[in-house]
Amino acid sequence: MNYFEKVLTSATAKLLNQDLWVHIGETILKIIIVLVVAQIFIKIAKAAIRNIFRVRSKSPLRISERRENTLHKLLENIVTYVVYFVALITILSLLTIDVKGLLAGAGIVGLAVGFGAQSLVRDIISGFFIIFEDQFSVGDYVGIGKYVGTVEEIGLRITKIKSWTGELHILPNGRITEVTNYSIHNSIAVVDINIPYDGNIEKAEKVIEDLLPIMSNKYEEIVNPPELLGVQQLGTSDIMLRVIAETEPMRHWYIARMLRKEIKMALDNNGIKAPFPKLVMYSRNEDADHYNHRVHRGE
Repeated sequence: MNYFEKVLTSATAKLLNQDLWVHIGETILKIIIVLVVAQIFIKIAKAAIRNIFRVRSKSPLRISERRENTLHKLLENIVTYVVYFVALITILSLLTIDVKGLLAGAGIVGLAVGFGAQSLVRDIISGFFIIFEDQFSVGDYVGIGKYVGTVEEIGLRITKIKSWTGELHILPNGRITEVTNYSIHNSIAVVDINIPYDGNIEKAEKVIEDLLPIMSNKYEEIVNPPELLGVQQLGTSDIMLRVIAETEPMRHWYIARMLRKEIKMALDNNGIKAPFPKLVMYSRNEDADHYNHRVHRGE
């Protein structure tokens, strides 16, 4: 029997070895069980997180809803990553792979990569402080640089902002240096009303002042009754009156549109019309002819 025949015979014997196939089957079954247990654990953990936040929503010690949404998604992602990592380590152990040596090598490689990926490290650190300091949360309407929109997602590395026209902007957290958050405090709706010079200003102010208290009861988004500040500007053909109203965060645009409509209808019902531009024609030739005529008469 030559060498190749011996190798073939040995390989055939191993393939026909019942204990080997039993071991392979047990290993595959254990891997399946690990994956199933990981999925079940993730679902249980996510349900527990949802219940915790649901209980906190009824507690006097609850945090703001906007921050709850952010922490909720972040905790679910962390649980998923941790469980999958533990499952991967367990599967490698079942495959008789030296996990300790692999982790040690991964640590050295990670250290080397860290020096070359400083921007990635900066993004993660910045993301941590954004969440820790509650600079903004999921659902907030913010302005970051030239981008303005609603925060769709906050991660440790990137932040997603969706503009009102539908564009989704993905920003690395390390590049977020200045943030304007429009969703924390109440907003102010500013409405300017133009009245013609020949109109009755006192009557217009009286109509508006009688209307404004009703608006608080009609629109629940108004926090405090609207206020008529008075004459804001003297234009070329009209007088501008200004009305302001404190509203819930990000509801000032809607309330401003409603106030314009209500004030316009009230003014029309009281006979106060909107101003219109006036055009005056001036002819220099006619003025010159009149001057010459007066000189000719000796005036």
